[in-house]
Amino acid sequence: MKNNIIVFRCDASVKMGVGHVMRCLTLAEQLSTEGCLVHFICRQHEGHLIELIERKGFSVFRLDTTQYQSGTSDLLSNSQAQPLFHADWLGASQEQDAAQCQTILEGINPDWLVVDHYALDYRWQSLLKKHCHKLMVIDDLADRKHECDLLLDQTYGRKSETYQNLVPEKCKLLLGAQYAMLRPEFTQWRSFSLKRRKESVTPNKILITMGGVDQDNITGKVLSALENCIVKEKALDVIVVMGSRAPQLKKIKEQIEGFSLNITLHVDAINMAELMANADLAIGAAGTTTWERCCLGLPSLMLVLAKNQECIADNVVNAGGALNLDVRLDYDVVCKQVEYAANNLLEMSRKASLIVDGNGVSRVAESLL
Repeated sequence: MKNNIIVFRCDASVKMGVGHVMRCLTLAEQLSTEGCLVHFICRQHEGHLIELIERKGFSVFRLDTTQYQSGTSDLLSNSQAQPLFHADWLGASQEQDAAQCQTILEGINPDWLVVDHYALDYRWQSLLKKHCHKLMVIDDLADRKHECDLLLDQTYGRKSETYQNLVPEKCKLLLGAQYAMLRPEFTQWRSFSLKRRKESVTPNKILITMGGVDQDNITGKVLSALENCIVKEKALDVIVVMGSRAPQLKKIKEQIEGFSLNITLHVDAINMAELMANADLAIGAAGTTTWERCCLGLPSLMLVLAKNQECIADNVVNAGGALNLDVRLDYDVVCKQVEYAANNLLEMSRKASLIVDGNGVSRVAESLL
């Protein structure tokens, strides 16, 4: 039996962050262990992760950006009378992107084309469906139509009714946090993490992570809030995780030097699960790392930093696994939220751990194969 050939179409950039590529990489690695041949198609935006993908052992077909620099209005063809909310993330029109991808796919003839991109919808997918056997979409916005055979939305609490008029009738839906695609390290650290939380009820170690980019320096604002409302009361160990391409990294390093908090900065951390498992409380964006925190039962204060995070935050907070933290980061509010979490660590941990079990990527791969 021949190996299945899988092609991923996803991007990372300073503007869109790295989450789309990272979750595709997680699925790609799982499929690779199942014997699949995996390729990526990525546009070379500022802040792309193409080298990282290649270091993971996957080939990447690079799409150029230099010929599409004239502005959003020029990137939309006549067929795109109503451009998508994230249309400018693509760096080309959907037709232009599809034409580039078609040339690549004709030489591969993949079993599955997997697309994870907010700037692509049924128009792009319809143009490329005939160049692959099946097409899968990874989404969590549910704000546009898709032409696909399989759709994954790992948002906790997502219902099939949400996609009733957005996908073909025969499209198979994988919905909910049971399909959250986490790297194997989180499953490996889950038992240790949950056991440790039953023995530790004081938030002495706080983990701060706002994603791989954090363009607006929310990390710095969180640190300032902690410095002003907590440092005078108790000794805290604060672990900050950032990406090496974060535009505010230098500023954060300078800021840390002037603080009284005991702060450790990790850049491009390769042991994220271990850091989370040993933290007592997290303050982080309500993005894909939400599922990592839940898997490890790590209570968190979540900030909504993008449109696609609103539903995630609401559902996890309603389930009792986290608290919402206003992005204005008022010192008194931060202090009260940390204090509340400190008094409810065990219960928040238990409820968070029920949301994600860490086996989602295996379930998704099984559905593909």
